[in-house]
Amino acid sequence: MNDKDKTLQVRPDYAVEVSQLIKGTLSPKLMKEKLLTYHESDIADALKYLKSDERFRLYSLLGLQLLSQVLAHTDDRNIYIDELPLKKQEEILHYLDSTLAIEYLKGLSKTERNTLIDLMDEERKTELSLINSFDEDEIGSRMTTNYIQIEEGISIEKAMSSLIAQAAENDNISTIYVVDSDGLFEGAIDLTDLIIARKGTNLDEITVTSYPYVYATELIDDCIERLKDYREDSIPVLNSDNKLCGALTGQELSQLIDDEMGDDYAKLAGLSAEEELNEPLKMSMKKRLPWLIILLALGLGVSSVVGAFESVVAQLTIIISFQSLILDMAGNVGTQSLAVTIRVLMDEKLSFKQKLLLVLKEIKIGFANGFLLSIISLLIIFAYLFLLKGQPINYAILYASCASISLIIAIVLSSFTGTVVPLLFKKIKIDPAVASGPLITTINDLVAIVTYYGLAWVLLIGVFNL
Repeated sequence: MNDKDKTLQVRPDYAVEVSQLIKGTLSPKLMKEKLLTYHESDIADALKYLKSDERFRLYSLLGLQLLSQVLAHTDDRNIYIDELPLKKQEEILHYLDSTLAIEYLKGLSKTERNTLIDLMDEERKTELSLINSFDEDEIGSRMTTNYIQIEEGISIEKAMSSLIAQAAENDNISTIYVVDSDGLFEGAIDLTDLIIARKGTNLDEITVTSYPYVYATELIDDCIERLKDYREDSIPVLNSDNKLCGALTGQELSQLIDDEMGDDYAKLAGLSAEEELNEPLKMSMKKRLPWLIILLALGLGVSSVVGAFESVVAQLTIIISFQSLILDMAGNVGTQSLAVTIRVLMDEKLSFKQKLLLVLKEIKIGFANGFLLSIISLLIIFAYLFLLKGQPINYAILYASCASISLIIAIVLSSFTGTVVPLLFKKIKIDPAVASGPLITTINDLVAIVTYYGLAWVLLIGVFNL
């Protein structure tokens, strides 16, 4: 084992160290000095190891401004804020990022919320009211007013002075936004470019006028794909008059993308929304039940189709043995095509010709894979029926052929369904992710059942009179 491996093995658990420090007997002064050597994230992780009285000791050592930075790193911040006296809650909300403060306030009763807001200064009230004025699915509800803006045309020296003055209240300084005298957004300046700019440099020379931006009233779902393409530390948010009113931080952008991916995964699993670990039973049922009811109806449809082929099953009992093979392969192939199609549909500029080529490609791939799989299944099913079940060779060949032909047809049709269904959903303005795996699988079960038993009826009974 080399030295690097040993170092990785003995890496300390900082959260445990912090909790042990708080539980220790050091004086408050020494305890605080040691505490400040840890990152806010590690301190936040330590909160779950502490009892209520131990957390109060931590709160008093950190101070409210640093405590707000710590709480920003935990998803359980609301629980810890609730432990504080009302006045300290207001102060925490003053320092906490506005989006997180709004999130906390929304979880309170109307009376508690109004009481807290009444304690805030007018500037903070205005800021929170602005963000709270947007619906949850609008970009404005996720923006922050923690940004730096300077007016166009000023000197480099004045720009630096303005930056320093605003940095006392706003620490999101890596990108500085430029506005005109009316507050209209003009562009952005990278902090590094401002620092290294020589005296006498025109501010316009270091201002990026093609800097990306979004509008506060844009729906998150409508612009999330566009936001994914940006690699900026923050994105300016404009109002309907093109005036700067907020910013999306890099952290918030990551969270939005993560939420969107989680939502898509939930839809692919047949859920109406992503679930949380500690979510109430009633809420989880509400998210799952709608799709389950739809799938139940489709499942009953599949069962009724099987019932329609009851005479075929009664006459050719052995074919039931291979039903699950056809159904499972059709479902798997359909889900693969669905995943590929949803990924391709992320390109909003996909033309009709490109969509047609996508359908043809999936059918071609389905046929090629189906052909190989049908040959393999033909040999295995024949060997099973002839060698293990003792069926006559002609019967074994016919049953195996029927199953393998059904398999290739079912796979091709499933490839087509898994591609066309999300394309149709997209066309009628429905999120293609709701063409979820369970839905596609159920539809393909129906296709496979009709294909398999229909072919058995026509080929084995109708043609060969088995």
